[in-house]
Amino acid sequence: MDDAPAGLTMIIDASIDWQQANQRYLAESLSRVRQLLKRRIAGAESYQEASPLGRENGIEEPRFDETSIISVPSSLETIIHSFGLTTFETDILLLCAGFELDFSFGELCSQAQGDVGRPYPTFSLALAALPNPHWTAIVSGAPLRRWRMLEVGPGSALSTSPLRIDERILHYLAGVSCPDGRLRGLIEPLAIKHEGLPEYLRGIALRIQELWSRKEGLDRWPLIQLCGRDDADKLDIAQSTCSALGVGLCSMEAHDIPDQPQEREALASLWEREAILSSSALFIDLEDGDASQSGRNLISFSEALGGMVIIASREPICFRRRLSVRLDVPEPDAREREDIWRSSLGACFQVLDGDLEEVASQFGLGLHGIRSASFDARIQRSKDPQDMRRRLWEACRSQARPRMEGLAQLIEPTATWDDLVLPIPQLQLLREIAIHARRRAKVYDSWGFKGKGLTGLGISALFTGSSGTGKTMAAEVLANELNLDLFRVDLSRVVSKYIGETEKNLGKIFDAAEGGGAILLFDEADSLFGKRSEVRDSHDRYANVEISYLLQRMEVYRGLAILTTNMKNSLDFAFLRRIRFIVQFPFPDANHRAEIWRRIFPLQTPTEGLDVAKLSRLDVSGGSIRNIALYGTFLAADEGRPVGMKHLVRAARVEYAKMERPLNESEMRWWS
Repeated sequence: MDDAPAGLTMIIDASIDWQQANQRYLAESLSRVRQLLKRRIAGAESYQEASPLGRENGIEEPRFDETSIISVPSSLETIIHSFGLTTFETDILLLCAGFELDFSFGELCSQAQGDVGRPYPTFSLALAALPNPHWTAIVSGAPLRRWRMLEVGPGSALSTSPLRIDERILHYLAGVSCPDGRLRGLIEPLAIKHEGLPEYLRGIALRIQELWSRKEGLDRWPLIQLCGRDDADKLDIAQSTCSALGVGLCSMEAHDIPDQPQEREALASLWEREAILSSSALFIDLEDGDASQSGRNLISFSEALGGMVIIASREPICFRRRLSVRLDVPEPDAREREDIWRSSLGACFQVLDGDLEEVASQFGLGLHGIRSASFDARIQRSKDPQDMRRRLWEACRSQARPRMEGLAQLIEPTATWDDLVLPIPQLQLLREIAIHARRRAKVYDSWGFKGKGLTGLGISALFTGSSGTGKTMAAEVLANELNLDLFRVDLSRVVSKYIGETEKNLGKIFDAAEGGGAILLFDEADSLFGKRSEVRDSHDRYANVEISYLLQRMEVYRGLAILTTNMKNSLDFAFLRRIRFIVQFPFPDANHRAEIWRRIFPLQTPTEGLDVAKLSRLDVSGGSIRNIALYGTFLAADEGRPVGMKHLVRAARVEYAKMERPLNESEMRWWS
């Protein structure tokens, strides 16, 4: 049952429910309109001075016996007061409703109009038969058409065209709660959650309640902007607010707002009417920035709306024609996340012992993400602390992973330390990177380094070296070691020729990755660094701005961010000093190539007569060695024989041709 404003007076018997009383009230109201039509047919004089209930004309008004003791609004009364209908407009609405609900109205309409070809309500009939008529009832800006309660059918003249009541209004009058079907797929109702909010979000919900409870003196409620990274937290705030205010909540995506002004206006009118009938607020989620088409449509749509509207966006939006209030949604710090984890995990928290601190620090999940991951871990019902920690860790990775879809490529890491062939100093440096990533929570949070400022707290690394020297493999090894997702970002696709777009694209990636603290691999950073750090013109100057922005985000990123390039010399010292680790991947010498050949074939691969010493004389990188080994294995598999030197000779020729390098005889004679 839809609630209605206080102060309306449908008097009903305490022994019957609202639905019965509403149907009786509607039936008696329709009966009154029916009597008016019959009087018109009988040739009675017009009723210019009659009241809406016809008291001056001997027409009975809806009433109940003297034992009635309850005063509540009917659906009809709610519509009258909510949309400001005059008595004449109310009777027009009832006339059209009667035509749909009572077949006798059609015959009465044709008789009252003296035309068997018009067995339907028209405005001319309303003017002739109903009390207190006025022409403005049918203009487009008046309530009946402004709120699309009536539709005017085709006809030669407005006054003689068929009038039809809107289906949603008809259902509402009958006491049936049925949302407008035209909104389905665009605006959907949400279940109201009654779960409490944590302290860092509760204050925002209370602030919205305060703003909306002090509407006096304002034409419309102020728009509420919730700005921040976590969209789920914003929705939780909206649901909690609506629960406290006793109103419903519906949601829509900003990209579903129509581009055409007429369609936007129609959607706004339908929703605003629905909001009044169902007593609901609207939550609009804007994924893109306010410069996008979705953002422009959102501004136009929201400024035209009345009612309670909450907008979720990353950045604030500038509204000029409607009052708006911006509220920044904070992210929980490590202590707050740990508190949420504790309450969400329940008894499972005891099983985890002291491992929760590391989980809370690594994964920057909000309220919704923590509750979802906790549920995922709880259903496993494991009593082994290590198993529970593993399950919880994987649940957190799963929660954070979808945010990166479409922004970067997820790499399933398979390489381990045994697969990595590098000089000892480089291997040691990579292990120290892993230590920094693993112990960041202890150093920054428990030991207080975070209190010294956010700058430089991110773990950034630059991997330099020619193609195929193991840079990507090293990133895989680190991902395996730290048990974190690895995402490869193609900077050539991120860099834009339009000023400001590169930073926006990079910002989306870092924002999406924050929740899981994933390892970000900005592969082939030459597309950015290749613009050179030496300023020669305005384009070079802006290229430096883009590089500076990337390094700035790397410095504050919660996870590990890795750049790969073979153009280290194009970076000046000011950029290099902002990167914590720089690892040089040298081209492998003969000894390292021999070690790579020893490890390149899986244990299951049959080999025969391979001479590692001779193979190491091929002057190629580790990546090329892998290509040669794989190509040769396919040749051997086709022959049904173990991998031998002859297969690798053929494979080496193909690889050298691909690199446009000759395989000279001085190299080949060692294979004889």
